[in-house]
Amino acid sequence: MQKVELLSPAGTLEKLKIAFDFGADAVYGGVSHFSLRIRSGKEFSMDEFAEGIKYAHERGKKVYATINGFPFNSQLSLLKKHIVAMAELKPDAFIVATPGVLKLCHELVPHMPLHLSTQANVMNVLDAKVYYDMGATRIITAREISLKDLKEIKKELPELELEVFVHGSMCFAYSGRCLISTLQSGRVPNRGSCANDCRFEYEMYAANPETGTLFKLEEEEGVGTYIMNAKDLNLASHMKEILDSGVVDSVKIEGRTKTAYYAATTAKAYRMAIDDYYDGEFNIDRYQYELQSLQNRGYTDAYLVSRPFEKNDTQSLDFSMQLGTHQVSGVVNEAGTHFLCKYKTFANDEIEVVFPLGSKVEIVDNEIGSTYEKDGKFYMRLKQLLAENKKVLESVHSGNTNPITLPTKMPPYTFLRVPSDLDMGTNPNK
Repeated sequence: MQKVELLSPAGTLEKLKIAFDFGADAVYGGVSHFSLRIRSGKEFSMDEFAEGIKYAHERGKKVYATINGFPFNSQLSLLKKHIVAMAELKPDAFIVATPGVLKLCHELVPHMPLHLSTQANVMNVLDAKVYYDMGATRIITAREISLKDLKEIKKELPELELEVFVHGSMCFAYSGRCLISTLQSGRVPNRGSCANDCRFEYEMYAANPETGTLFKLEEEEGVGTYIMNAKDLNLASHMKEILDSGVVDSVKIEGRTKTAYYAATTAKAYRMAIDDYYDGEFNIDRYQYELQSLQNRGYTDAYLVSRPFEKNDTQSLDFSMQLGTHQVSGVVNEAGTHFLCKYKTFANDEIEVVFPLGSKVEIVDNEIGSTYEKDGKFYMRLKQLLAENKKVLESVHSGNTNPITLPTKMPPYTFLRVPSDLDMGTNPNK
């Protein structure tokens, strides 16, 4: 049985490498031109994107290039040049969003596999067949589609690959087709520059059109005013159901603009879920332990296993973002000998060590500190905070650029984390 593909976001070259180290089979990303994430695209130059593709291919992994913006007529000449230039980097597929761009890619680079973006809103067999006949080899289905409808599409088009989102930010608008940001700030979501206006807190007013009277509506205390703030998608608990269907070829994680820790943690959690499924095991608590450590807007299982009209828990009305259960306190350098502090670290703190799947950390107890295993997890205690410059520090806080010595060598990009201090941020139980 061929395993389902785990597809992670790659907002930077570093995040690309981290996603692969923590279990992704493939990543998606792009440069700033014609990508729906201009901010993350700016982190990738053409040379860096080429380096990322080379890095992936040397490890038997894949990279899908995003050309999924909605171009204007004035941009078509530049678009044609961009398509050819991106094809020369030899990614494994293009992700495109419109029939015209799909057709143009097919004409200019007929050898390139084409994946249809979720922005195309494919919900049924009829639309899927149109795009399949136009040359799409894979369809990233609409966020609102059900598992039942995926089965119907696969039944009619067994050669068409189906990709579904299983984790990440959800859009307030239908399949991301939003104009709120355009109206309020001139930043066009469907050209990659959304300002996330739906995440803002709003005050509500009522107006009398006859008199021009305007008055504020006082919200009930505790109800909240984040009236358009969609919760984050989290389908880890439903991975067995998704994979049992046999119709999903790739499961996708949203988040090219998220942190490196997010890229690592989501890849690790869903890698464990996928591998456990094929090994005949499934432990939801393992995956949710990782995912709950991330900052989030509250979690929802959205619409893949439930119809939209059956859901009433998809929005977080009283907060925009909340702390996860853990705070990243450090990141191990590429040499594996030191870490940079990302939060606050004191001697004798118990620090959880989160390393890539398949890696190991030596159990030691020396003058620097100790590493040990407890309840299936790895931890570290530093007896002294010894900087690379040999100075001993009393504490280290975020922003301190002194690399701190580890008691033993660890895999590059290993993350160190501690339980969140809820008094320092938004209480998730608010």
